[in-house]
Amino acid sequence: MEEIIQEKISADHLLYVSLKYTKTCDVIKNLILRWRKMIETSIEEILKSAKKKKKISSIPSNPLGKIEEIKKLFKKDSNFLEVIELYEMFRKIDELRTERIGEFRKNVALRIFYQGKEINVDLEKLKEYAEKLEKFISTTKQFLLSK
Repeated sequence: MEEIIQEKISADHLLYVSLKYTKTCDVIKNLILRWRKMIETSIEEILKSAKKKKKISSIPSNPLGKIEEIKKLFKKDSNFLEVIELYEMFRKIDELRTERIGEFRKNVALRIFYQGKEINVDLEKLKEYAEKLEKFISTTKQFLLSK
């Protein structure tokens, strides 16, 4: 849990401080990479905990298998599943086609082309993601602390 919180603190700093002053797409991309690492760590810990609690028999070795297990464990939690879908996009961020919009301006955005859609990741979208991730972390915390 400590590592997850450290990643979150770093991500929050990027969102609320770095992005405020630099307004570049590199900061947006770094923020997404931070979130990706935080979600990966959360998934790992949840799966370890689920195995200890005998909710799953084994932990898959490949990332897609892990995502499937997580989706099964949290099939009733819509916010959690939304974050997992976001994570699937975040995982591919380095390979996806992106466009920089309005860099060094108030309305800086990173346009991401994912699954045939254009996603404009601007400050509003980032705050929306941050809110979802906040709920995701509290759900993760509850799961890890429950017996």
